[in-house]
Amino acid sequence: MPKKVTKAIFPVAGMGTRFLPATKSVPKEIMTLVDRPLVQYAIDEARAAGIKEFIFVTSRGKSALEDYFDHNPFLEQELRKKGKDELLKTLKSTNMESGAIAYIRQHRALGLGHAVWCARRLIANEPFAVILPDDVIAAEKPCLQQMVEAYAETGGNMVAAMEVPHDKASAYGVLDVDEDMGSVVSVSGMVEKPKAEEAPSNLAVIGRYILSPSILRNLDKIKSGAGGEIQLTDAIAADIGSDNPVYGYRFRGERFDCGSKAGFLQATVAFALARDDLRDDLAEFLSTISNASKAAQ
Repeated sequence: MPKKVTKAIFPVAGMGTRFLPATKSVPKEIMTLVDRPLVQYAIDEARAAGIKEFIFVTSRGKSALEDYFDHNPFLEQELRKKGKDELLKTLKSTNMESGAIAYIRQHRALGLGHAVWCARRLIANEPFAVILPDDVIAAEKPCLQQMVEAYAETGGNMVAAMEVPHDKASAYGVLDVDEDMGSVVSVSGMVEKPKAEEAPSNLAVIGRYILSPSILRNLDKIKSGAGGEIQLTDAIAADIGSDNPVYGYRFRGERFDCGSKAGFLQATVAFALARDDLRDDLAEFLSTISNASKAAQ
């Protein structure tokens, strides 16, 4: 049986330039989706999957991210004084205990593979997860939890995957499928951002991974690839045919690309409509503006 996955890496060193000027002073990961920062969704998903150690790969200007996970005794005291127990409970759920969270600097923007490699000393010789907070996945059972359960049966390396239109494949890492077993597929190759006509399939890699420590050794040897960056996809592909096979996992849920403005807005609407306290007012508003738009045409 594979070792239990208890560590997760969160690569959050990006500057978030698509969201300027908001990200001039606020890390993108702290931007709120309804009333929770993007990173909180990732943390909650990791906790549900049994993750106990949280490793953030950061860069200059991310101190607000560190502050977010810290205790705020004054605010807690004020909420307690005012009898706001529900808000106090919500606030405490954002705290991370000493020793559970670590921060590592990525001093040069050399890609996702390099960001993961930066955390190598904290991973040592254990399997680990990687979660990209930009990919927010709405699911009845959290995506990483689904993957951890499947990984217990397969071992090796596992990447979250979803089908995308062929003309969109060039925006993703794409799987070359060896055997399709339904939710799980065995992988014979991976290509990072292929031309649409050269994509081996339309099964794209999404920002959730469960990886063997061998991936860190592969990253030691890899030179820059697509876009002049060190690609995590290349390190995973190097394990194909080894004792650590690679699998794709078709997760159940809806993925939102919150690294783009359109995806962030779509996620905001979808998550708000799923909330009992917001659904009716928002649905009425959306209906009103939709009808107004039709009338103007």
